[in-house]
Amino acid sequence: MKKIVLIIFCMFFFYTSFGQKKINKEDSVTIKNFYSSSLLKGKSYSWLDHLSNQIGARLSGSLNAQKAVEWTETELKEIGLDKVWLQSVMVPKWTRGVTEFAYIETQPGQTTNVPVCALGGSVPTPIGGVKAEVIEVQGLEDLRKLGTDKIEGKIVFFNRPMQADVINTFEAYSGCVDQRYSGAAEAAKFGAVGVIVRSMNLRLDDFPHTGAMSYGNLTDLEKIPAAAISTNGAELLHSMLALNPKIKFLLNMNCRTWKDVESFNVIGEIKGSEFPDEYIIVGGHLDSWDLGDGSHDDGAGVVQSMEVLRLFKETGYKPKRSIRVVLFMNEENGLRGGKKYAEVAKKKGENHVFALESDAGAFTPRGFSFDCDDNNFTQIESWKPLFEPYLIHYFVKGGSGADINPLKKDGIVLAGLRPDSQRYFDHHHAKNDTFDAINKRELELGAATMASLVYLFDKYGIKK
Repeated sequence: MKKIVLIIFCMFFFYTSFGQKKINKEDSVTIKNFYSSSLLKGKSYSWLDHLSNQIGARLSGSLNAQKAVEWTETELKEIGLDKVWLQSVMVPKWTRGVTEFAYIETQPGQTTNVPVCALGGSVPTPIGGVKAEVIEVQGLEDLRKLGTDKIEGKIVFFNRPMQADVINTFEAYSGCVDQRYSGAAEAAKFGAVGVIVRSMNLRLDDFPHTGAMSYGNLTDLEKIPAAAISTNGAELLHSMLALNPKIKFLLNMNCRTWKDVESFNVIGEIKGSEFPDEYIIVGGHLDSWDLGDGSHDDGAGVVQSMEVLRLFKETGYKPKRSIRVVLFMNEENGLRGGKKYAEVAKKKGENHVFALESDAGAFTPRGFSFDCDDNNFTQIESWKPLFEPYLIHYFVKGGSGADINPLKKDGIVLAGLRPDSQRYFDHHHAKNDTFDAINKRELELGAATMASLVYLFDKYGIKK
């Protein structure tokens, strides 16, 4: 009897192991095809070349943003998807105006120019600019300590840098971005006449980095101009203040906020063969800031997401579930596109099971972060060996992406592509976020990595 049991156990183990190996081999071959097609016949690089160099910066509400909508819609139709459409969304419109100007004045007639740029959504300075003494702080909490007596009538200089010893640069960014977003709103409460914020950048250079800011509940009359200063400019200003706290700073900007305008999310779909009412989406944001051409943030995510569906068509993979690419509008200064997509999906009762976003640059892919429960993460970890031949090792629970976060609910898995982040903030929201900073191979590896994860979720589904 014991021998019979042993034989049955061995047979079960043999057939189970054989079946598992067969499944893994099929997955390995499919994934290898994605990488080969992306690296040998991919379109992501040429797409990004056009988006960056023929269209350029795509600030929400701008003419270039509309050109990007029309061009990506055309390209998605040429892939041969089952459906391509535009989803209307009202977005904010803000313009920078003529190039900003700033200098440090040590005494009348003695000035040193420094690179600055208006933060997105800032009000302009008065005609001719605003000039005042400067008070340096390390964060929002310093304002309360100093109080109105020491801040009123001055320009507040937020000089807390990204923490260099934090290896995850997105964590370092999160540690100081509050001064950019809320600095003007808080400083205005203490009578400041303007704010300048150290750029969110780990290296020392002359590129000021813009980004979204908010005035909270301030009235139009209470709002004060807000600008970013380059890291080299911040270091210089800090040193000069140490020598002479009475130096003055002049800031001149003529940016403007207009009425909201209509724009669009661009959506393409391959209908699922078995579960067409279960939706998987992959996406990035089509808008960008206006200083560079938005190649890393987030032109890369746009073309990588488009490439996922093209790779499915190119390799002949027919998904079980409906796969959508969503190119979101207005991530940078409002998140209107992501919110609109989630709103419409909820209204239609669409069952989204998985969403993947690429919005961390086009550098070498390292893995993914996941917003999911333990059961799904256990399944995800079982796929890790399939990615290791491509040096993809980073699988962690954590955040996903800003545009897909409004979809969050029980029963959905959200994920974000995680490229190497060490150089990302050299370019983020700055004039040097341009196509020449893109490495073709790294971009293509990222697209194939995304296609591989989407394939696995499509094939095996989510754990409920």
